[in-house]
Amino acid sequence: MQSERPHASQAPPTVQRPCIRQEFSFRPVPVSVVKLRCNQKMKYQSGPDQTPAMLLKISAPAIANPVATLINESPLTGYIPKLWKTARVVPIHKIGDSTLVSNYRPISLILVMSKILEKCIYTQLRDYYQYWNYLTTDQSGFRPNHSTTTALLKVCNDIQAGMEQGNLTGAIFLDFSKADHGSLLKKLKDSGIGDHTLTWFQSYVSDRSQYVSISGSSSLPLQVTCGVPQGSILSPLLFTIFINDLPNICKASTVHMYADDTNLYQQTNFPTTGGRAERTIQEVEKWIKHNKLFLNTDKTVMMLFGTAPKLHKLQNPHLCVGTKSNGTLTSVTSLKYLGMWLDPNLSFGPHIEKLI
Repeated sequence: MQSERPHASQAPPTVQRPCIRQEFSFRPVPVSVVKLRCNQKMKYQSGPDQTPAMLLKISAPAIANPVATLINESPLTGYIPKLWKTARVVPIHKIGDSTLVSNYRPISLILVMSKILEKCIYTQLRDYYQYWNYLTTDQSGFRPNHSTTTALLKVCNDIQAGMEQGNLTGAIFLDFSKADHGSLLKKLKDSGIGDHTLTWFQSYVSDRSQYVSISGSSSLPLQVTCGVPQGSILSPLLFTIFINDLPNICKASTVHMYADDTNLYQQTNFPTTGGRAERTIQEVEKWIKHNKLFLNTDKTVMMLFGTAPKLHKLQNPHLCVGTKSNGTLTSVTSLKYLGMWLDPNLSFGPHIEKLI
């Protein structure tokens, strides 16, 4: 990916496949690439500066040169302007009573210029990790020839194979939040990001703010002190690097991830998998504590998969797994995973009903 191969660097012992022998550094972005980014179709709304994306597209031939200068100065100096790190949060009504806050989805909008910068950085960073085959094979995001489809095929095929062998599959769908910036920067450094380049990522995650905009009115800005930036192009890839070593600690379970969507599952021919699942979640909790991360227990759920006769024989065909700090996790019989509704028998009945 790079024009030259720097000296070998030690990879972190927690990462299973550390084949990186070259530090990552930014390459200058050509004017032609910036012009292409400006001309790309942008579906998002305008950010805090209220500049519409269409204006940038129309004026691309005239402004490509100065925009390229700005884009290249940022990684060179290790600095991102504060306005480029400010998000305008717009609540979008999803379903149900429009007077309930819980029925709205917050959409974070950043400057169009910031999107272009992030896209250029993202492309180089993604290519770097792909070149060195850094991401775990248990990850379907950001890997060539992988997608949500391959993730769904992997998980559903494993569950179906277990059913054919008369096994039950206990699955835990994890929801993480509030990634610690210090831990993220350390993992980036361990993955081959050089000190000078790391300065840019430190500027990227620090001194960020957001405010809510609704019906022509705006709230006061609020500092964002943890978590990957919402509405960002880079965030999913950064969080993927953050959790890249998670499969190493789940020895008794199969782990599969698509970006931050993480699924742990175990198979057994015994009547219950609760005990093994509880040990797994306790190992995950240790990893979470070590990495200063948070497990969102409201959105972390469990499901028990098996054939209808096998589940029918159970007195309580549900998983019941407790955590050390947050009580018992919720067991469900229907779950939307990567766009597909799953049910305990993998009949896909709920998915078909939702589509209808």
